[in-house]
Amino acid sequence: MNIEIIDIPKVKNNKGNIAVIENDVVPFEIKRVYYLYDVPSTARRGGHAHKNLRQLLIALSGSFDVVLKDGNNKQTITLNKPDKGLLINKGIWRELENFSSGAVCMVIASEVYNEEDYIRSYSEFTEYIKINK
Repeated sequence: MNIEIIDIPKVKNNKGNIAVIENDVVPFEIKRVYYLYDVPSTARRGGHAHKNLRQLLIALSGSFDVVLKDGNNKQTITLNKPDKGLLINKGIWRELENFSSGAVCMVIASEVYNEEDYIRSYSEFTEYIKINK
């Protein structure tokens, strides 16, 4: 599957750690940053894929699961450390679920918002994958 866990460099300090995200950490030019918070534990977020956009997801606080599908395989990754990011490349279906209380998911994106880049139906996603493999 076209994903990768990225280590976020951190500066350890007995007063608290600092995680540093600079251009050499993220494997694309950062064009958008947003975050999800106050997500109920029973809610699901995502439920889409992107044609071109790449994302780096980081659990800044708490934890959540990221369910990934590439048309053939399914993988679930739990994010729960602010010094680990999940790189999701284009053409991967993603759903976020099982948010803990107080969870914050930061998303670093390679592109600005563009509705035409989204695939919001799983059946359309599987057709898109067949055509674009």
